[in-house]
Amino acid sequence: MTQTDEFGEELADFVRRVAELKAARSVPTGDLPTVLDAAIFELDHAADRLWPRYERLSTSGQVGGAPSAAREHQLLKTVFQSLPLPVLLVDRETVVRRLNRAATAFTGVRSGYATGRPLSGFLAHSDRGAFRSQAAAVARGEGDRSLNVFLQQRPSLPVRATLTALRPGGEPRNTVLVTLQPAGHRMPAVEPLRPLPNLTETTRHAALMDLVDAMTTALLGAPSDAALDRAAHVLHGRFADWVIADTTAPGLTRTTVLAPSEREAKLLMTQDPATCPLVVDAARAGSPALQIRPADPTAFGHDTTGAPVLVRADVTSLLTVPLPTPNGHVKAVLTLFRAGPRPAFSLAEAQAMDTMSRHIALAMQPRPS
Repeated sequence: MTQTDEFGEELADFVRRVAELKAARSVPTGDLPTVLDAAIFELDHAADRLWPRYERLSTSGQVGGAPSAAREHQLLKTVFQSLPLPVLLVDRETVVRRLNRAATAFTGVRSGYATGRPLSGFLAHSDRGAFRSQAAAVARGEGDRSLNVFLQQRPSLPVRATLTALRPGGEPRNTVLVTLQPAGHRMPAVEPLRPLPNLTETTRHAALMDLVDAMTTALLGAPSDAALDRAAHVLHGRFADWVIADTTAPGLTRTTVLAPSEREAKLLMTQDPATCPLVVDAARAGSPALQIRPADPTAFGHDTTGAPVLVRADVTSLLTVPLPTPNGHVKAVLTLFRAGPRPAFSLAEAQAMDTMSRHIALAMQPRPS
């Protein structure tokens, strides 16, 4: 038997073991750590033995030609994608290089969006620093680590993240293999990704048109000095979890805060908007801003307790919208937050908000008696 045949048999055995692990997804909760350990062992085996052996065979010419190499590479990619556990490959800065289908289903983030972005950005603000620190330590070769974190898309579900160092062939430094599983819960089944039906987009578009219509109706009968407050109430709840309004004359002044609760609203009502970089920039430059999973937790300043507002409010996406008059003067700034598992603001929603901002600014203009 040639070395190539031996390698093929060993790889086939590996694929069969992966299939057995996949079938073990429904084991009792108490047995999940054993399954996780076995999966990590198999990943180590693929990285430490199968791949180097394949490279040696390729170098010695025993694996024939580029088509064969491409097939073997595709096989390893298939094995990675078929693993039943959510698995991601990240660098020392936690930037995602690759994730499998189970990780896509578990995190709710599609691979095309996640790749090239820090995995820490998909976590709750309070977990990001610790996760980055542990990933850097693992990449330095200081041993495997494990910690509990919370995903922004599933803020009520603690997730156990296990980090292991890997050295892909031909690369100068370690990468980090991250496996995720619910802390103390059974692993959810992995459903195949399907494209969203057109009906979903149609429904979203209809909801936006309803919002624009409700805004127009509210502004038509509003006195100029009440237009901003009425607009904020139209947006609150149906479009955003938080709506914050700040006028610009004579200086930045907070006029309205609508939050999930009155207690939370009071915390921001006394905040000086001049300490909010996002509001200051919008008032000065007159440009809207859309942020998904804001990277800077201090971008909206701090509340009266000293906590960063974006962290305290669990903000997952935000819109900061200036309200310009026809001559370009910014009369006010509206800031909208979405929190927790609510879907992030889309570009279409940002465009609709940009249209409504001009209508609100016109309604705020004094009308001739």
